[in-house]
Amino acid sequence: MRQTGGMARGTQRIRVALAQVNTTVGDLEGNAALVRDWVAKARDAGAQLVVFPEQTLTGYPAEDLWLKPHFVERAAARLGEIAAAVEGIVALVGFPEPAAGHPYNSVAVLADGAVQAAYRKLLLPNYGVFDERRYFEPGESPAAIELNGVRVGLTICEDIWFPGAPASAEASGGAALIVNPSASPYHHGKGLAREDMIRTRARETGAAFAVCNLVGGQDELVFDGHSVVVSAGGETLARAPQFREALLVCDLELAPRERRSELEVLWSGQLPAPGGRAEPVVHPTLEPEEAEIYAALELGLRDYVAKNGFERVLVAVSGGIDSALVATIAADALGPERVLCVIMPSPHSSEETQADARQIARNLGAEAIEIPIEGIMRAYEEALAPGDGARPGAGEHGVEVGTGGPSPAAALAAENVQARIRGNLMMALSNRYGWLVLTTGNKSEMSVGYATLYGDMAGGFAVIKDVPKTLVYRLARYRNGLSDPPPIPASVLERAPSAELRPGQRDEDSLPPYELLDRILAAYVEDDRSLEEIVGDGIPPDVAREVIAMVDRAEYKRRQAAPGIKITPKAFGRDRRLPITNRFRG
Repeated sequence: MRQTGGMARGTQRIRVALAQVNTTVGDLEGNAALVRDWVAKARDAGAQLVVFPEQTLTGYPAEDLWLKPHFVERAAARLGEIAAAVEGIVALVGFPEPAAGHPYNSVAVLADGAVQAAYRKLLLPNYGVFDERRYFEPGESPAAIELNGVRVGLTICEDIWFPGAPASAEASGGAALIVNPSASPYHHGKGLAREDMIRTRARETGAAFAVCNLVGGQDELVFDGHSVVVSAGGETLARAPQFREALLVCDLELAPRERRSELEVLWSGQLPAPGGRAEPVVHPTLEPEEAEIYAALELGLRDYVAKNGFERVLVAVSGGIDSALVATIAADALGPERVLCVIMPSPHSSEETQADARQIARNLGAEAIEIPIEGIMRAYEEALAPGDGARPGAGEHGVEVGTGGPSPAAALAAENVQARIRGNLMMALSNRYGWLVLTTGNKSEMSVGYATLYGDMAGGFAVIKDVPKTLVYRLARYRNGLSDPPPIPASVLERAPSAELRPGQRDEDSLPPYELLDRILAAYVEDDRSLEEIVGDGIPPDVAREVIAMVDRAEYKRRQAAPGIKITPKAFGRDRRLPITNRFRG
C-alpha cells in the first residue's frame, strides 16, 4: 500500500538487532535453523526488529544454484516455515524471491507469523567477485516498512554503496532509519572503508543506518562481519566484532520525518516498547593490519575445512617461510591435532632447513612424518634417461635437449620432478586418509609462475595464494610476536628464500628481490598499470618488462591452481580474468 502524510510528533525508541551469522551455501535447512535460533536470541534481547545478512537462506554467493528453479522454490518454502514462528518481533531475512525468469535478490519482512512483504534489491553489482546480473532481476522501486509510526527504509548491500536512490528516495519519503542486509566480502582494510561509506550515506540522507554484514568463509571469499549502526549525523553508535558471529543490539531514538515524496510502505505494525536500555557496544577493529589479515586467513581456512567435512589437513613443511606460515595458520585455525606436517627431504635439502621443518612441527604441537624422496628421484632419473637414439628436441623454453649433457631445460625438468614427486606423495596421503592438502604457494610466486604444476601446486586449498611474499614475512613476524616461544624459528625468517631444488639455489637467481617484485606486481596485477606507467615510477625497464612477461605467461598455471583465500583488492580468479591465449603485452 502507498501511504503519505504529515509528520508525527515525538520520538520512538526502537531496539534493533543485527544478526551477524555464518551461513553455509546450499544448506537451506541449516540456514533456516540458524535464523530461527537468532530470531529467538534477538527477541530475548528485547529487540523489535532483527536484520539478517543478504541471502541468508541460501548463503552467499550461491552462484549457479540460483539458476535452479527447484533450489529457489525450496528456499521460499523454508522462508514460510521460519515466518510461522516469528511473533513479537519483525525479522528481515534475505532470500531469492521466485519470479517468472531469474529470481530477485530480496529481503523478506517476517512478522505476525507470516511473510508480510519483500523488498527487491535495485542495484545489482557485476564487477570484481560479483556476477549478480547473471542470477537476479533488479527490483523496481525503493520501499519501507513502518514500525510504531517510524518509517524504516529497506536496501540490500550495493543499494547504499553509491549516493542517490534508493537510500535518498527512502529518506525523502520519510525514512528515519535505513536498514541494509549485506554480503560484502573482505579484503584488507575493507571493513573501515565500508564503515566510512555508511557514515557518508547517513550524513547525505539525514537518516540513521543499520547494516548487517555476513560473516564466514565461502571458497575463496571471506566475509568479515563488522556490522554497524550509524546515527543520522554519521556517528558510529555500535559495531560488531570482525570475523565471528555476533548479535549487535542497539537502541535508537527515531522521530518520524517530513515526507517530501511518496514512498511505498510494504508493512505497518506496532510492537511494545522495549524495557530498560540496551547499552551500545562498539567493538574495536583489529590492529595492526597483519592481525586483521591473519584472522581472515584463519576464518577462511577453518570454514573451508568445516563446511566441506574434512577431518584433518596435510601441509608439506620444507623449513621455508611459506610452508611454516601455512602450517601455523592451520594449527591456529583447526588445532594442532588436526594438522599433519609432511617432511620430504631430497639430496638438495640442507640439514638446517630439515631441522627447522621438524622444529616447526614440534613448536606447533602437530604430528610430523618424514618421507625421503632420494630413492624416488633416482627411479625417475633412470626412467627418463635418454636412450642411445634419443632425438634432440625443444624443451619447455625452446632450448635444445638431447644434444650432449644437461641443458637448462633438462635441469629445470629435473627440479620440477622433485616438486612433482612431493605433490604425488601428498595427494597419495590425501587419497589414503581423506584429508585436505594445503598448498603453500604465495601470490608473488603464483603471479610469475614460480611454481610447479602437479607439484607444489597440487592440493585442495591454497591458504596464502593471495598473500604477497613480503606480506608472508610480515604475517610470520606478527604471529611469532603472539606467543613465547614463537612457532616459526628465527632462522626461517633470516634465511634467503630458496626452493632447494638444486645445490645453492636461491629465489633471487630467477626473480628480482621480493621487495621490488611485489612492488611491480601490485602495480600490474592489482592496479592494472601499463609498462610505461610502472617504469615511470622508477622501476628499471628491463626488470619491469620481464616481470610482466612472466605474469602473462603464467596465466595457464593459475587456471589450474587450487582455490585460495582473497585478502587483497584484486585476487587471481574471480577478480582478475584474462585469456590464456592472448597476444597483448604490457
